[in-house]
Amino acid sequence: MKIGILDSGIGGLTVLRECLKQIPNHEYLYFADSKNAPYGIKSRAEVYELTENAVRYLLAEGAEIIVIACNTATSAAAQQLREKYDVPMIGMEPAVKPALKQAAGKRVLVTATELTLKEGKFLNLTRELDERSVIDLCPLGRLVRFAEAGEFSDEKVLPYLEERFQEFDLSLYRSVVLGCTHFPLFRSAFEKILPSDVTLIDSSGGTVNRMKDFITVTSENPSVRLFLSGVPLEEGERFDLMWSILKSE
Repeated sequence: MKIGILDSGIGGLTVLRECLKQIPNHEYLYFADSKNAPYGIKSRAEVYELTENAVRYLLAEGAEIIVIACNTATSAAAQQLREKYDVPMIGMEPAVKPALKQAAGKRVLVTATELTLKEGKFLNLTRELDERSVIDLCPLGRLVRFAEAGEFSDEKVLPYLEERFQEFDLSLYRSVVLGCTHFPLFRSAFEKILPSDVTLIDSSGGTVNRMKDFITVTSENPSVRLFLSGVPLEEGERFDLMWSILKSE
């Protein structure tokens, strides 16, 4: 099958990487809208328009399943797009439920973009699940900018995380949710700052499991094609960066 995966940039590659591990025998079309990143600081209307543009592009390329591998785009656009297009459309949301289960009575810190943390869909989810008021929120939108710039050095990333985490007593937490697909790219930086007993949780595994419900056939010629805001990528600095992420563990 042809599976289209879209994100505001390179973050959704963490989902594609998991797909290639678990369900490799398919044709993957990956749409990175890096020219319009980050989505997390835009209005809901802007994010909807950009997401629909990406969906239309992937459908024109033959995608039979669409994965919105972006928490912000899912919050702003997924439900309306499901109603508009007759194709399986799988979204992302911060993995709050497994984080609460993992926390075993301690607190949970949810990190995501500013827009995701303000969206009604996310706020309703936390209200339903947070019976003991143990969930705290921390926007980390600048990590998206770092990732899109290919900046993963501790010199830049660690001071930012330390500054953003200053208001939290990290010893109170057992789970930290990486609620943006860009954030797992900084897993090593999180691990250097957080206590050793804190578990980092993202949604990529759960998303791939949901995809399996819609997959009916495999492809004789599995492949990966990359697109940068609607332009096919075959070489160049951005192509090399994206492939290095796909090949990483």
